[in-house]
Amino acid sequence: MSRRRTRGKKKQGISRQELKEQIVAVFNLFPGQGLNYRQIAKRLNTADNVARDLIPGILEELKTEGRIKEVYRGKFKSAPPAKTYITGTVDMTRTGDGYIISDESGDDVFVASRNLRGALHGDKVKVLLYARKKGGRIEGEVSEIISRSRTTFVGTVEVMPNFAFLIPDNKNMPFDLFIPMSKLNGAKQGQKAVVKVVEWTPGHKNPVAEIVDVLGYPGMHETEIHAILAEFELPYKFPEKVEADAENIPSEITASDIKSRRDFRNVPTFTIDPADAKDFDDALSIRQLENGNYEVGVHIADVTHYVKQGSLTEKEAQQRATSVYLVDRVVPMLPERLSNHICSLNPSEDKLTFSAVFELDRNSEVINEWFGRTIIKSDRRFSYEEAQKVIDSGEGDMNEQLLILNKLAQQLREKRFREGSFSFEKVEVQFELDAEGKPLAIRFRDMGTANQLIEEFMLLANRRVAELVGKKLRGKTFVYRVHDKPDPEKIDSFRHFVKRFGYEIEDGRTSLPKAINKLIAKVSGTKEQNLIETLAIRSMAKAIYSTDNIGHYGLAFKYYTHFTSPIRRYPDMMVHRLLAEYLAGERPGGKEKYEQLCEHSSKMERLAADAERASIKYKQVEYMSERIGQVFEGVISGVTEWGIYVEVIDNQCEGMVSIRDLTGDYYEYEEENYCIRGRMTGKTYTLGDRVKIEVVRADLQKKQLDYRLV
Repeated sequence: MSRRRTRGKKKQGISRQELKEQIVAVFNLFPGQGLNYRQIAKRLNTADNVARDLIPGILEELKTEGRIKEVYRGKFKSAPPAKTYITGTVDMTRTGDGYIISDESGDDVFVASRNLRGALHGDKVKVLLYARKKGGRIEGEVSEIISRSRTTFVGTVEVMPNFAFLIPDNKNMPFDLFIPMSKLNGAKQGQKAVVKVVEWTPGHKNPVAEIVDVLGYPGMHETEIHAILAEFELPYKFPEKVEADAENIPSEITASDIKSRRDFRNVPTFTIDPADAKDFDDALSIRQLENGNYEVGVHIADVTHYVKQGSLTEKEAQQRATSVYLVDRVVPMLPERLSNHICSLNPSEDKLTFSAVFELDRNSEVINEWFGRTIIKSDRRFSYEEAQKVIDSGEGDMNEQLLILNKLAQQLREKRFREGSFSFEKVEVQFELDAEGKPLAIRFRDMGTANQLIEEFMLLANRRVAELVGKKLRGKTFVYRVHDKPDPEKIDSFRHFVKRFGYEIEDGRTSLPKAINKLIAKVSGTKEQNLIETLAIRSMAKAIYSTDNIGHYGLAFKYYTHFTSPIRRYPDMMVHRLLAEYLAGERPGGKEKYEQLCEHSSKMERLAADAERASIKYKQVEYMSERIGQVFEGVISGVTEWGIYVEVIDNQCEGMVSIRDLTGDYYEYEEENYCIRGRMTGKTYTLGDRVKIEVVRADLQKKQLDYRLV
């Protein structure tokens, strides 16, 4: 019965969407051929009049969608596939090729050097994607340079009879810069200078530039330090207008200023800083309360009282975002009148401060806390060495206060590590320079309990300020210092690496921070200590500023900010302003604005750190240039396909031993084993191996050392 019903049922017609896809299939089968309505109907072999009547409308629809094109009236042809573009940032390689870090997806796009079309490292570009080869990488070519990451370059001037060139120091700038004679601005042959690109016509290999600053002759201390700052586009002097604006800021403390603040001038107060420091951001005060607890004040220079929003000084500080610490100087965020005098917490002077005041019991537990504006007078300025001497001997100025604070700090420190904070303490190098800036000796900076005393109370203040806003004033815009969890692949790689030295990072039985801390304790004092600590830090994520709080993984704090260094960090100034407004019951808002400032501050922090490393590297190369032919003991700190890097144990000066200079065998790079291995003898050079090297060459221009194995 049902069979008879089926046999007698009228056949259903094709749907419009099915017909549309069949028409597209016809065009794909005949990609270069023009087809009209009748030819398409014939190829579809349809006798359905309803379907035939739909074809003209579908053709118009496909034309509108760009899937076919009308070659002339009533005749259509398959349209070429639409070109696919992405935007992203250029990451150049040593060979001059580039990878485009895409804004739209996680896949990087390879662009051969010939197809970069003048785009440089860091530039924002638009890229035309090629069809992906089966199983291959995504490739493309730059179709537009959206924005340049930089327009100034540092290099050496080469003067010709009718024109000049600047040969750039930056390895990511593969072109010399053409300079018309009228744009030399007094620069002479062989001098170092800063140029600004004024024209870069598409298709022209060399950009046209003008000299904006002459730094001097290569090899001179001032020339090279200024060149490092200019290379990272960091300022080395203040504009005259900013200096003038800072000079006009009133320094007097008025009666109304004092009246609106808590007065700590009669409470024992001191600062502890490096011996050569000239600006003092923070001071500590302590007194015992009647209940036996201690009141500890963390007093921070009240920079925002003097530097008003919208002022020239404020705008300059915002742009700089941080002070820059080089081997021989500090390039301050604020003009010297503010950083070294008005704001600096100099001893025996009344100073305006923004404070975090804690009531601590004898176990360093916070019983009460208060935040607000204060006035202090520091009784003593200690260097770290002076404070350490008092702590070690128990005798000297303010010994009672120092000993109590040291005990409280050590309890805070022990608790912090117990709760999962990392205990990284990277060794810092220190240079002894003569009057001309020539390095005479390289030493390691001592980090004693006096350093830990200051560190723990600054951490306490930073954490409790962040908790006040993040926990108690939820939803408020704020500037946090955040640190994400590490990439599991990097940790696995690090775990595999330390096994080569006989160490284990416990997995599963304990938290990663505690496992890493246990490892760091084990390697302390060993030849591989610096290497393992360096690689441990590299396996971690980078801390940044953000208005979105994700906590600070490295410190094991759910809330953390930077409150304690407003003389040298702009984020601290933002924190002071926001905190003051919240304490006053105001609602500043502006999350998007603050997030942009956070991103800028994070970027400037990275540049400042890169400049500091470059200045250290330059002085290390200069130091070793006086020791050509001398032999040192070192540790293999890096292994690559072109050679091994060796770090000298006594001074951390790192240089390279080229693989072609390794004699007695044909050596090959084994990435998975962190080594170079001889094909015939099987002899290996592995990360962490102790070796003796001879200094062969020191290239000050490239900041490179060449060693030879002894």
